[in-house]
Amino acid sequence: MVMADRPEVRTASGPVAAVTLMGLGENLVNALARVPFGHPWHGPASVVQNTGANVTRQVIRSFMGYSTGLPIEEFRSMEGALDGLCKVVLPPWVALRDGVSIETGVIGGVPGVWARPRKGSANGTILYLHGGGYIGTSPNMYAAFIGAMVGGTGCEVFVADYRLAPEFPFPAGLDDAVDVYECLVASGVDPTTLIVAGDSGGGGLATSLIGELSDRDLPAPSALVLFSPEVDLDLNRPSVSENADRDILPWNIPVTSYLHGIHPDDARVSAVFADPAAYPPTFVALGSDEMFRDGILAFSERLIEAGVSVEVHQEDAMFHVFPIVMPWADAAKRVFASMDRFISRHVATSGSNTIGDAMDPRGSGSPEASSTQR
Repeated sequence: MVMADRPEVRTASGPVAAVTLMGLGENLVNALARVPFGHPWHGPASVVQNTGANVTRQVIRSFMGYSTGLPIEEFRSMEGALDGLCKVVLPPWVALRDGVSIETGVIGGVPGVWARPRKGSANGTILYLHGGGYIGTSPNMYAAFIGAMVGGTGCEVFVADYRLAPEFPFPAGLDDAVDVYECLVASGVDPTTLIVAGDSGGGGLATSLIGELSDRDLPAPSALVLFSPEVDLDLNRPSVSENADRDILPWNIPVTSYLHGIHPDDARVSAVFADPAAYPPTFVALGSDEMFRDGILAFSERLIEAGVSVEVHQEDAMFHVFPIVMPWADAAKRVFASMDRFISRHVATSGSNTIGDAMDPRGSGSPEASSTQR
């Protein structure tokens, strides 16, 4: 359920939404027109890789800048249109490319999207919390990425469609993540076969989930996988300004609508200030050109100092969530290969109980059938 489909969420009228989409198109055309003037072939990799990275950087930055400047009703309408397009286009392509099925589901009252191997049983279960700075995107937009994740790891993946700000500020998204996790475990998924993963704001939410599980004396997952996680909402480290002209994020990163009065150094929202003792083995991927770079590295160092097994993969000249927006790049391929090996080491496949093994997700005893959708 994309945010635009929730009854509590306001959207723009049809004509206004159409004008908003036309404005997006114009904005992206202008972004592409500026690319040749920035010497896009320059960089540390091949001409093709450098050009691809610079085009991606310019287009995504323009998209984010345009999106965050819209009234929320127009933003939700645009997001709904993009979600609908992804829902139609991506699942058939993922099925053909990765041999992965994409279907909707509800776990613990939270809607989302399942991605599963079409042949054989899954090696484990990944609870994925999508990015979007706590304010945007949807599980359908991640179909290609999670399809590749299923294909590389052999795990099934559930992308939770948690509630987003500003309509649902903290702790609504965290509550949803906890409900999904609790329901997965209650339905028979062994925590030793369960991975929590996320990117950007979803990566930050994943770290908040780990802290909440500890506070509630719930079992930790076998591992945590993070791509460019938003773990320091203070946004006061040198890389925030030093990398502002190289990252894909807007220079005025929005966090206030999510925090809704919570202080940005609260450990519940900024894991760099949290107690690292409860963390499972953790995989972290980031780019050297990220605005979040210094916060991510400080967070990783805190885990390492606490004795947590941590793998940090920092790729030179790469920006925020580059494995997701630029999966064809050599840097992204290195991250995927490392992530696949990491997950294989930390999922106990012997005697595993995935949702598919534990129950028919459409049966009367399933979490989808027994929960009220949120």
